[in-house]
Amino acid sequence: MKWYNYLAAFGAGFFLTNVIPHLVNGVSGQEFPSPFGAPPGVGLSSPIQNVIWALMNMVIGYLLYRVSKIDSKNIIGTILMFVGIAVCALMCANSFGSNPNL
Repeated sequence: MKWYNYLAAFGAGFFLTNVIPHLVNGVSGQEFPSPFGAPPGVGLSSPIQNVIWALMNMVIGYLLYRVSKIDSKNIIGTILMFVGIAVCALMCANSFGSNPNL
């Protein structure tokens, strides 16, 4: 595999993990920070905006997953995808956990 396949594997994990908080809050009818808030990433966005942001992340994550060509035989690609998941999860926990709007 080429270097960009590994980068895409990391990105796929990152973007697909970012779907979770936005989709859950959006379909639950909760306001939640997104890039559409004021200020971006800190201010609260409507549930509809969060669902749209989640769907955008899902499409990007899926496309990166396809580019990454991850399969069960490619251990490094799979590990990088899980590293992307961990990085995004930790960043979300840190960012949303310290947000006074929540």
